Amino acid sequence: MSTATSVLILGAGQAGLALSWSLSHRGVDHILLERGRVGERWHSERWPGLHLLTPNWMNRLPGPWAGSEHGAEPEGFMSAADFATRLESYREAIAAPVVTGCEVQSVTHENGRYRVVAGGRQWFARAVVIATGACDQPAVPAWAANLPEEITQIVPTRYRGAESLPEGGALVVGASATGVQLASEIRASGRAVTLAVGRHVRAPRRYRGREVFELLAQSGFLDSRRPEDADPAHLMALPSLQLTGSGGGGALGLDRLRAMGVRLVGRALGAEDGSLRLDPALGAEIGAGERRRRKLLTHLETHLAEVGSALPADPEAWAAPDLPMRGPARLDLAAQGIRTVVWATGFRRAYPWLHLPVLNAAGELETDRGFTAMPGLYALGLPFLRHRASAFIHGVGRDAEELAPLIAAGLRRGVPLAA
Repeated sequence: MSTATSVLILGAGQAGLALSWSLSHRGVDHILLERGRVGERWHSERWPGLHLLTPNWMNRLPGPWAGSEHGAEPEGFMSAADFATRLESYREAIAAPVVTGCEVQSVTHENGRYRVVAGGRQWFARAVVIATGACDQPAVPAWAANLPEEITQIVPTRYRGAESLPEGGALVVGASATGVQLASEIRASGRAVTLAVGRHVRAPRRYRGREVFELLAQSGFLDSRRPEDADPAHLMALPSLQLTGSGGGGALGLDRLRAMGVRLVGRALGAEDGSLRLDPALGAEIGAGERRRRKLLTHLETHLAEVGSALPADPEAWAAPDLPMRGPARLDLAAQGIRTVVWATGFRRAYPWLHLPVLNAAGELETDRGFTAMPGLYALGLPFLRHRASAFIHGVGRDAEELAPLIAAGLRRGVPLAA
């Protein structure tokens, strides 16, 4: 059995749905293929206590996106479960043609059109959009296999709460937004927690009396276009802000975690004989995180000066925290009572079904603002795809609105336009 359409969208999360609305608005026929439910990752790969880092007023998609009439306070922080429900409502509101339970097995290009095998069927289209998301496969280091068998290893997509972990202490590896949130939640359960600190950005939840994302949006920071000469690997690896949306939202820097009783150690480098090798120069990562913070605050100050803002000064936001500059070179897991290692080390993308010459040596999709080297093959939903905000919910909606007319024009002309 086969089905033909103009555009196939692979994935029905926020990226795929936003593009569906934007294509429908332009009269472009299309179908979305989703391996599970609408927004599957929000249903099955987010822990119960997770809330969005961005306030609700930011988390909108184009078209009839449900708002405060559904009980979402503009300044609040929606839970991941509520966002999954909101995506389902959005899909119904825009009548997106989604085929659920339809996992992709292969994508090829034959006789001038794309052939997709998915859900036991063949699908043909003139254009394909890969909207499978950035948070695909947890990026666990290969040396994790050297840890003792009695140590439970878990990734954020499989974490379901501190109560589900074995008794004993936990080591969280990674100090961006996911790592600090998990360290905080596990520590709040009464467990001893050690945090191996890698790249991070200590950010304020509020600055000069305003929500930081309000200032970032007003200052144009989030609108910054993807640099022409940017290293794609660098953009994909940018650390997220140390913030949380849980408990009404707040900053979650290393200083706060240390005050909670979380032990800070340096970057994890390897494992052998039941111990982790660590970078003892903990201060190097802390210093780099503080420089990123000051760069962020300097940008905001420049904007506020340009608009003649009368907001009150915030000198405390510029003060560096008192944190240890050195850590141990080794961490004996058994001696420290550590029974669990949580890998908050980011994500990688995997496209084993994509049989086209558009992947680099690392297996990542090579794109130029959403265009690939294959005519009619596009990407959506990756960090910094077109703007700094491309990884944010509202940002992916904006990317979809920019990409949709280019896809439509390419279909009319028979070839894709330049980005």
